Amino acid sequence: MPTDFPDALVNVSSLSLIAGVRVNSGATFTVYNRYTGKAIAQIDQTSQEHIRQAVIAARLNLNKAPDGYERSRILRKAVELITARKQQFIDVMTLEAGFTVSEASNEIARGLDTLEISAEEAKRICGEMIPMDGNPGQKDRLAFTLRTPVGIVCAITPFNAPFNALLHKVAPAIAAGNAVIIKPSGYTPLTASLICDVLLEAGWPAELLSLVHGEGAQAGEWLLDEQDINFYTFTGSTRVGRLIQQKAGRRRTQLELGSIACTIICDDADLEFALPRILRATFRKAGQVCTSIQRLYVAQSRVAEVTASLENAVRALKSGDPRLGDTDVGPMITEQEAIRAESWIKEAVNMGAQLVAGGQRDKSVLAPTILSNVHSGMSVFDQEIFAPVVTLLPFETVAEVIEGINSTPYGLAAGVFTNDVNTAFHLARHLQVGGLHINETSSSRNDGMPYGGVKDSGYGFEGPKYAVRDMTDEKVVTFSLRHPK
Repeated sequence: MPTDFPDALVNVSSLSLIAGVRVNSGATFTVYNRYTGKAIAQIDQTSQEHIRQAVIAARLNLNKAPDGYERSRILRKAVELITARKQQFIDVMTLEAGFTVSEASNEIARGLDTLEISAEEAKRICGEMIPMDGNPGQKDRLAFTLRTPVGIVCAITPFNAPFNALLHKVAPAIAAGNAVIIKPSGYTPLTASLICDVLLEAGWPAELLSLVHGEGAQAGEWLLDEQDINFYTFTGSTRVGRLIQQKAGRRRTQLELGSIACTIICDDADLEFALPRILRATFRKAGQVCTSIQRLYVAQSRVAEVTASLENAVRALKSGDPRLGDTDVGPMITEQEAIRAESWIKEAVNMGAQLVAGGQRDKSVLAPTILSNVHSGMSVFDQEIFAPVVTLLPFETVAEVIEGINSTPYGLAAGVFTNDVNTAFHLARHLQVGGLHINETSSSRNDGMPYGGVKDSGYGFEGPKYAVRDMTDEKVVTFSLRHPK
């Protein structure tokens, strides 16, 4: 029988971290095992005063940021330390996030890549030469730009990628030489605590790192009230993203928000290649990924084949205890979220949708679900479900698909399976999304590429190179030269 990984939580601090020092604010909130529902930790609820202290300490010590070479070394050292403690990270994420063992392992692998790429970027932050003599009377002038750290970066991170999403914000901020204040999801604070310990052990200056905990919105609101924070990077709901944008004012933000992610199967698609990718992209992390496939557009000529193949594949998936090595789909983040998703499925069926597979719920575990015959007016069609649920939508023309995808308020990513280069380029030009993946799903991602959305899916890019660019200020320097005597 599986255990609750009692050793996983040994030496994992539940306290806030303020300028590198663990502090106790006097109030706590509870973190739960996502599958059993049992309490596994009491986490310090960071006070407003401690948040203020974190910002003051960061501002006073910005000059302690190491040079680019040393920042790169610190990030590489963090890779070594995490690799040595990989099993503890996996166990903690399985407990607090409900990830299966394979999902947690993949999260670690991707996060280590993010650290490695950020370490490289730390050594090549540069500006550019400006061709001044392209203007009249400027032939004796030289100009170039310098990139300097913005100052204090606040990273507000989600529960569905407590390791890699956090590192996609923190590692580039460190690579750029900024102080960092981290606010992880109240559902998954333990992974963040472990990462902070690693960064300090790797040599990042203590005064430039703080970890703020909070169960609800209060800690985030206090962080937004701190006018000395220069940059906010956030992954989460569109609703919260709008609030951050409003309160940040003229301060800079990078927002990765909601989505109704879509993938297209054209009539010439290679299903043997496509379907395993679609299955994984739809149901990994119990469908709780912004780019998880919610709408699967299928060419009318392939609907029967796709439906039958997906139904067989989904019925073979094992859902349940994420601690078991053969579990494919683990629990959702809370039982309340699973109940909500189940109610949307029932609503759709009552309105005429066909339940092809799944639909059953056991506490926080919702079985992988396929629905067909869905339409506007159903929650599963109109809103982001963020659950292991996919809807099948037949289409006759590519124009129908473009209209359907562009009509949503979101635009994060889409995927298409086709062997027709003209179809691929037509979709690339006309879909209003931040990324289109040809012969991959909407959930395809390389950790070095730019990643972000349009419309209500936010703006700005993750990906270390692009995040470093956003987390630095560009300054123009000019020289007026004279002929030497």
